[in-house]
Amino acid sequence: MATTYGSSTPARSSARPGPDDPTLGALVASASRDLSALVRDEIELAKTELKDDVKHAGVGAGMFAVAGVVALLASVLLSFCLVYVLVELGLPTWASFLVVGGVYLLVAGAVAFVGLRQVKQVKAPERTLRSSKETVAVLKGAGRGGARR
Repeated sequence: MATTYGSSTPARSSARPGPDDPTLGALVASASRDLSALVRDEIELAKTELKDDVKHAGVGAGMFAVAGVVALLASVLLSFCLVYVLVELGLPTWASFLVVGGVYLLVAGAVAFVGLRQVKQVKAPERTLRSSKETVAVLKGAGRGGARR
């Protein structure tokens, strides 16, 4: 009787499975069940981890919104302050408002120009489009091959 190297148990001399050995189908089914369970468990873990993160992100986004509203109100008040400073320096009230409004329009134009340059740099996702076209071509080819059989 032969034994496997480093083991005291006898080696099987037959390639046939014994009555206690699972069949190939049972092994595949078991692996499939285990893989499905693993994927489900990983998804549950991700959900659990993300639940707290999403809560914090929501609270943070709300805080940013409040900060934006407060900053907007502050900018209005500071604009009036700037108008009054210009009036104190001798400009008429209408001219002071015109100067402050003009400055805001210049700032808005500059920001829009920079934003437009950034948007023009956006390119189509070429690799994704190419991959999608290849996938469609392969699927069409598989569909034609399947119809000929």
